[in-house]
Amino acid sequence: MKEAFRRIYGTYPVGVWAAPGRVNLIGEHTDYNDGFALPIAIPQHTLVAARHRQDGRLRLHSAQGGGPVVDLDLARLTPGAVTTWAAYPAGVVWALLEAGHRIGGADLHIDSTVPTGAGLSSSAALECAVAFAYNDLYGLGLSAPALALLAQRAENGFAGVPCGAMDQLASACCTDGAALHLDIRAGAHEQVPFAPQAQGMSLLVIDTRVKHDLGDGAYAALRSGCEQAARQLGLEALRDLAPADLPRAVKALPAHLVPLVRHAVTENGRVAEAVSHLRAGHVAALGPILTEGHASLRDDFKISCAESDLVVDTALAHGALGARMTGGGFGGSVIVLADEGRVEGVRLAVTAAFRAAGYQEPDIFPVSPAAGARRIA
Repeated sequence: MKEAFRRIYGTYPVGVWAAPGRVNLIGEHTDYNDGFALPIAIPQHTLVAARHRQDGRLRLHSAQGGGPVVDLDLARLTPGAVTTWAAYPAGVVWALLEAGHRIGGADLHIDSTVPTGAGLSSSAALECAVAFAYNDLYGLGLSAPALALLAQRAENGFAGVPCGAMDQLASACCTDGAALHLDIRAGAHEQVPFAPQAQGMSLLVIDTRVKHDLGDGAYAALRSGCEQAARQLGLEALRDLAPADLPRAVKALPAHLVPLVRHAVTENGRVAEAVSHLRAGHVAALGPILTEGHASLRDDFKISCAESDLVVDTALAHGALGARMTGGGFGGSVIVLADEGRVEGVRLAVTAAFRAAGYQEPDIFPVSPAAGARRIA
């Protein structure tokens, strides 16, 4: 990273920062409902090499972008002014300025191993790596959760994606060997031990290669529907609807909102159940919870796709403990929890099923809980 930075900008960076992608074990589309989630950071990460500038310019280069340096004027950073990948790092700088932080420009070189469009939060990894770099470059002294919320503000207000805070909090706050139990409303998080390999299990990510774009309107429509349902029920958010009150809510709501409410309420319950099992060291008990979560996303939220459903069905038929799509939906990746002895059989079966269906071959790889964003050089 340092040598690449020197080739691009003519001098060495001040440092290099890293932020990981994430896999959400359970708790999907709950963050914008003030609910709960249980993500882990993954080893795949985004790197940012950075140095200060004193002339009010923000210069951006991406190893994946394939283009020249993007040169921006800090004074002209406004939502909609920057497009493509550059909107995410520029949005972080905009969010810092909007929050009143005294910062200047920077030269940034970016590289990443987080697959894009795979539901593994490549955008959050990029935002958090930039946020942590700026925090150190300008001595802001902000905490990891505060930086995560600024990164979320960048994605919402600058890049135009109405996501909740789960992705950024996972990238910023996760630790090795643990899942992050998030309470979005309280702004609280707890590290819950999660080490499937220690119990002879593996967590696989199966990237269906179906790219998704959360900025295309479908995600926003789901969020709007959930918020509309909460208003009609007289609640601040769907988090406030107790499971026992779900039958009453079903009768009070228009039919098209009922499945959204049912998913939000039952998904929060699945997070609580998963956390209880992990605290007790029962990793295998997570399997059925994953599968139930997939059924809810498929049937109530209707955000799965044929490729994701094929992965889940095939993995379960070949002995997996559980499987579900992860991320915002409309493609992306599926996670599969399986005993180590079943992993190769699952991999071969899913690959064969995709080939038989005429789908592009999926990318399959194991992940384990990794550390969150940090300076590495």
